[in-house]
Amino acid sequence: MEEYSNFCGNGKRMHDGKSKVRKQSLLEQEEETELGEECGVFGMYDMDGADVASTIYYGLFSLQHRGQESCGIAVSRTDGPKRNASTCKGMGLVNEVFDAESLEKMHGDIGVGHVRYSTAGASTAENIQPLVLNYIKGTLLVAHNGNLVNALDLRNDLEMNGAIFQTTIDSEVIAYLIARERLNVGTAEDAVKNAMKRLVGAYSLVVASPRKLIGARDPQGFKPLCIGKRDHAYILASETCALDTIGAEFVRDVEPGEIVTITPEGIHSDLSMAVDKKARCIFEYIYFARADSYIDGVCVQNSRITAGKILAQTHPVDADVVVGVPESGNFAAMGFALESGIPYGVAFVKNSYVGRTFIKPKQSARESSVMVKLNVLKEAVNGKRVVMVDDSIVRGTTSARIVKMLKDAGAAEVHVRISSPPFKYPCYFGTDVPSSDQLVAYSHSVDEIAEMIGADSLGYLELERLSELIGGDDGYCHACFSGEYSVDPPKEDIRGEYDR
Repeated sequence: MEEYSNFCGNGKRMHDGKSKVRKQSLLEQEEETELGEECGVFGMYDMDGADVASTIYYGLFSLQHRGQESCGIAVSRTDGPKRNASTCKGMGLVNEVFDAESLEKMHGDIGVGHVRYSTAGASTAENIQPLVLNYIKGTLLVAHNGNLVNALDLRNDLEMNGAIFQTTIDSEVIAYLIARERLNVGTAEDAVKNAMKRLVGAYSLVVASPRKLIGARDPQGFKPLCIGKRDHAYILASETCALDTIGAEFVRDVEPGEIVTITPEGIHSDLSMAVDKKARCIFEYIYFARADSYIDGVCVQNSRITAGKILAQTHPVDADVVVGVPESGNFAAMGFALESGIPYGVAFVKNSYVGRTFIKPKQSARESSVMVKLNVLKEAVNGKRVVMVDDSIVRGTTSARIVKMLKDAGAAEVHVRISSPPFKYPCYFGTDVPSSDQLVAYSHSVDEIAEMIGADSLGYLELERLSELIGGDDGYCHACFSGEYSVDPPKEDIRGEYDR
């Protein structure tokens, strides 16, 4: 395993772990921003031999919404020695970590990139991906989006057999398994398949071996992954918006349980790991993915508009204007307006320089991160009955502040509509949904939550109508709403101690 002491760009260390939630009422807790994203992966192999680092940079830039804590790029040359990887990674946003000079120094026609949000555990420099393993067969470059539920057991087993870990992420467990399996099989893709047989949970992988680019998706398809092509180069990416950014054409999605191997001879597919039961993360369509992306053939924008239409049907209200909380609430608000006939309006100005996550400085004056990110257009809401559409309520703190902002701006009434069902159960597959005792909907009724956040009424999307967001297909995961896990959760909740 490479040492993580040499970083390009901003290599400063962050906090050593997620702060523990104080035992106090939900609305008295320290300001909680929005849900943590998953991660974004991007891989590229240029068959003409051109350097790919700059293109990977732009691909990561378009996936920035999936993770803003850290990012990295690793590349190598397929026509060079087997250990020739060049790596650049650091804490911060893509445009903070990389510059033209650092990218120009990275020579390689194959490579992988990663943007990261830690769902639990340490947000530190050593946990930045991609991971680079130098071993007897050459070099493996590995980027991972997801969370394993058996990561600790696998890690303990590897450690008992001599593995020495440099990070606290389960991506390193995956990388070690692939490297070890490669010693026993003839190809890197077979090593990936054998490793997958031991993995339980959610993962989309992009792996660059010395001569191949490999993509893999867990058998139930929790996390998205797609294939693109530009001239004589192939791309693997978490979302299609990354393909659009670099001018690549969409080829197809990687199927759940599929391993794709990209070489100069083309794309080879192995579906031997596929299973009948699918469990795509429904929150990709509600919140995570960019609105211009297509996930498994479904337009994310249309999913959110559909959610808004359903809310207007099931939770109608007399109002003067419908507004969305940026960004993911906007299209749901449009859907509500279209279905209800209530005019759609813009009530919030968003600070474009603040991402979905916000690092609050330690200071005596606690400015609200919500107010830093959003400001209300008073003329849009003053004296009006407002329908405010948002994607979710976690603890309720953020919603309470936004409702207060609207009423302080003169809104006569604020009716909150949520384009997802109530969060009641934790997620173990890569989404930062905390334990049930930290979820306001777990222990409070809808009317109680409405009172807590100061709303005149509150309505959620019904669980039984979730499938309409993806065209009626029932192959999705809704465990954070229903508690029905398609994969058994870990016996012990180790999130916060062991990270992806």
